[in-house]
Amino acid sequence: MRPPPPSAANATLCSGPVMPRRRHSARSHPDGSPDHTTRAQQISGRGPPKTREDDEMSAPLVEVARNGMVEAIHRGDVAVVHADGRLLASVGQPTEKITYWRSAAKPLQALPLVYSGAAAQWGFTPEDLALVAGSHNGEPVHVERASALLRRVGCRMEDLACGTHPPLDSRSAADLQRQGAEPTALHNNCSGKHIGMLALAGHLDVDRGSYRSADHPVQRQILECICHFTGLQPDAVRLGVDGCGVPCFGTSVYHLAFAFARLMSPADLDEPYRGAAPVLSQAMARHPYLVAGRGRLDTDLMSVGDGTFVAKGGASGVQCVGLRGGIGVAAKIEDGTDGPSPVRVGAVVVLAALRQLGLLDDGQTAVLHDYARPVLRTVDGDAVGAAYPVFDLGPRSDTSRAATGSAGRG
Repeated sequence: MRPPPPSAANATLCSGPVMPRRRHSARSHPDGSPDHTTRAQQISGRGPPKTREDDEMSAPLVEVARNGMVEAIHRGDVAVVHADGRLLASVGQPTEKITYWRSAAKPLQALPLVYSGAAAQWGFTPEDLALVAGSHNGEPVHVERASALLRRVGCRMEDLACGTHPPLDSRSAADLQRQGAEPTALHNNCSGKHIGMLALAGHLDVDRGSYRSADHPVQRQILECICHFTGLQPDAVRLGVDGCGVPCFGTSVYHLAFAFARLMSPADLDEPYRGAAPVLSQAMARHPYLVAGRGRLDTDLMSVGDGTFVAKGGASGVQCVGLRGGIGVAAKIEDGTDGPSPVRVGAVVVLAALRQLGLLDDGQTAVLHDYARPVLRTVDGDAVGAAYPVFDLGPRSDTSRAATGSAGRG
């Protein structure tokens, strides 16, 4: 089912300022709806070159101030979308802004493992599915589970084609170095995803050696899944190559949020997607540490949500959250970077959006404060500045009602 285009009546909403000094809201599309034909041409490489207007459609989302002076402004686009396709709120032009999902695609990349029967064949537990759908830190708990999964699906280390990098978790990386050990492919944050792909290839009884190729049966199933959740045709999804070598997917920010909304409220989806979606989303929500790990927004947001949220970030400034009632929030940071440590711009944006929409309570906000309003400090620990949101999504009643009123769906 293709989502209905956002209408002018339910497009970007804007109310009073968030920060006393400055606020920014979105510019509306001329008729309130995306031009799907034009965007399909552009993202497939057959359309006109990018224009200056394309460059200017993102809006300021986060400022970083040091000693009272703004030293950085991060622009981007935000979409809040209901599972029925309504654009509930936005900043920038998320129906027009095309972005690669990067690792935010991992929950949908893991779904074919569930609905094909491969997860059942190989005895994948909910904990295993959380690892497959995540971007783990490379902590011992992640590496040990990945190693066990790799053996279970009948593969060896050399079958993993994700490449090698040190653990994302600095403590685990330091421990590895102290032990004189080298990182392996199991430490790669994408190793769970790749093991899932190997498991699916084994279940389908197809060649495992070429599982990363875009025309491999595993990758074709994943693209079909992406298309089903976004309502797009395959030629309207731009394909690239992710850092770990598998295909990555480019759509509008709106369609990214829409996919997360449908993941959380799949009642309108066809089988086998409808039955598989809650299996995967509940695995992530109930085992958040295996999705990411220590000091990661995805883990900490899902932990305070107690089953309400599914959170998944991606490289180059992508952050998504799905809510149990069928709301998806997607943010793309235009410059694809974070600010000075400890600023994580995507975290500041999505937490501000959830708070404005009434979807985070005071207790949850307090626990996540270091992500939401990170403080800049000197090497000696003195506070010298902060990062803060400078956008407003507007009235919140529509989204809060949607989140609570349909919590039992799917």
